[in-house]
Amino acid sequence: MQNKVRIAPSILAADLTRLGEELRDVEQAGADWIHVDVMDGRFVPNISLGPVVVAAARRTTSLPLDVHLMIEEPYKYLTAFANAGADIMSVHLEATTHLKRNLAEIRRLGKRAGVVLNPHTPEEALRYVLEDVDLVLVLTVNPGFGGQSFMPSMLPKIQAVREMIDRSGLVVDLEVDGGMSPETAPLVVQAGADVIVAGESVFGNHNHNEAISALRAATELARPRAQGMK
Repeated sequence: MQNKVRIAPSILAADLTRLGEELRDVEQAGADWIHVDVMDGRFVPNISLGPVVVAAARRTTSLPLDVHLMIEEPYKYLTAFANAGADIMSVHLEATTHLKRNLAEIRRLGKRAGVVLNPHTPEEALRYVLEDVDLVLVLTVNPGFGGQSFMPSMLPKIQAVREMIDRSGLVVDLEVDGGMSPETAPLVVQAGADVIVAGESVFGNHNHNEAISALRAATELARPRAQGMK
């Protein structure tokens, strides 16, 4: 596990009419990554951001852009997102029949490759792709909409993925997204998460510094217990 829990505000919850200002604000407030949720209206019942927004974010911030592709046929769009400035691209295990090919292409493009698990997808599905990824993203809500409530039933899965990563000896980040707040984030950190995606709890607070500081304090308090679970 990483020594520091990284916080990745999700711009799905940002005021997109002020995106540049919002990004500068959260960067100054101590965000570690910027999370970008991409939805196609097919894999999930919503449509959101695309390469143009990623490119705009890239011009605004020097933070790593963590792009979560909730789309079918992701292979077709990997080059576009890479060229737009994504640093990490994560594809859903459920969205493609050729997951290894997608992950290999992301790395060929010089980006970090991630795989995402929907709530219903068992952690065992990672077994044959773990060596191909730099990040595993476990969703603690159903994908497609922001502002949903955290599913506590996902905690055993997070812990199981953490154990799988640790046993492998590989350097793989474990990211969690869905209903994160100062109350729920410590639970996923104790279960083994390295990276916390937070949308409404950051951008829903006009004081981004206060919001990120609260998440940081909550996860740091949980960290010693998480380290003791290894």
